[in-house]
Amino acid sequence: MKGGKNGLYEDLKRQILTMELEPDQDLDEVSLSERYGLSRTPVREIFRRLEGEGYIEIRANRGARVSPMNHQSLRNFFLVAPMVYAAIGRLAVQNFKLRQLSQLKDTQERFRSASVSGDAPSMVLENNRFHEIIGEMSGNAYLQPSLGRLLIDHARIGHTFFRPRNDDMRSRLQVAVDHHDGFIAAIAAHDEDTVVDLVFEHWELSRENMEMFIAPQGMKADALVEAPAASMEKSS
Repeated sequence: MKGGKNGLYEDLKRQILTMELEPDQDLDEVSLSERYGLSRTPVREIFRRLEGEGYIEIRANRGARVSPMNHQSLRNFFLVAPMVYAAIGRLAVQNFKLRQLSQLKDTQERFRSASVSGDAPSMVLENNRFHEIIGEMSGNAYLQPSLGRLLIDHARIGHTFFRPRNDDMRSRLQVAVDHHDGFIAAIAAHDEDTVVDLVFEHWELSRENMEMFIAPQGMKADALVEAPAASMEKSS
């Protein structure tokens, strides 16, 4: 844990992504002020920043809480995520800079190392950063905030993916690691179609695991994912 405003900001993001702070959990402004050596004004500034990015909600007269995940938010997530990821992937191929590709490779090395050691929190954070960098490569001011919001819930919904309990789950995790290498190679080769194909393969891999643990009963995630995938195939 670090002190000061930046420490509070980074720690809250990390704790939300790794589920140390659970959806709907209240945030105690007073205790955070004391823990980070801040007055309540900068704590509130951090809360507003995190609210704007989708990590928390601030309720009138009730304080701040970690952004909830309910049936509607999950339904919207499953509907929109593959379309946004695919659009981001295409734009990343078109607009990436070499320094960003280098950052992507470095992040992948950390992700792979965490997968070997079984460090689930580090896997969550490095995976999140990997996809953030692809968003930065896209250079699109409209899509990047949407990607950022999706990645928050993707990390929280899929946290079990990085804590494999059996050989099948461990195999799926290894495929996800290999997918990242595929993204790097396809982006470097300016191969949009391969990037988009990988997006849907990568999404399907994690979606199946997420459904296994969190999809509400009766939620037709298959149809939600197949519809946007089919739509994109027709338009390409």
